[in-house]
Amino acid sequence: MNQSEVKETPDNLLADRFRTYLPVVVDIESGGFNSDTDAILEIAAVILSMDSAGRLEIEQTYFHRIIPFDGLNIEEAALKFTGINPYHPLRIARPEKDVFQAMFKLVREAVKRNSCKRAILVGHNAHFDHGFVNAASERHGLKRNPFHPFSSFDTASLSGLAYGQTVLARACEVASIEFDNDQAHSARYDAEKTAELFCKIVNRWQALGGWPPNEK
Repeated sequence: MNQSEVKETPDNLLADRFRTYLPVVVDIESGGFNSDTDAILEIAAVILSMDSAGRLEIEQTYFHRIIPFDGLNIEEAALKFTGINPYHPLRIARPEKDVFQAMFKLVREAVKRNSCKRAILVGHNAHFDHGFVNAASERHGLKRNPFHPFSSFDTASLSGLAYGQTVLARACEVASIEFDNDQAHSARYDAEKTAELFCKIVNRWQALGGWPPNEK
């Protein structure tokens, strides 16, 4: 392809696709299921972008381990499930407020870069992760939470529609996405696999003629 044939990506391509919302995949590993009372142990956020053909792809991943916030609960059953030891002496972790401030800044920059107005959280069983993000934001009085306060994209529902599977590992298997159960329940790994799944569903829908809606 010569220089005259290179097609530039419009700045608003991704914004047009999702009504000025930037999808950001989030996965949280926690000390329990209650976002108001249970500690956050890990968080990952995957920033997505779009190529010149309108195909969604992974751009970058933010990940950090978190020092459990004082006074919040950690269930032993949750630690056995995730395999996380929040008290390991070599565990590199940062205070919850610092981690969320850095993540929110990264997301806001991506929102601006893609000509979007706000981010929208993508998660596998998104209500869980969304609840913890909002709880941490309120806990630390973070004024510039970039995520929509209640709307989200749930890949459990989307993969149920697209592949007939709602469990992340099984949905990835049907979608021909490599999945290692030994690495699962790490925020980074689960977020990146969820991002791959979301991109594949969105791109498959486009390939089947589902977007743009007026294109013949």
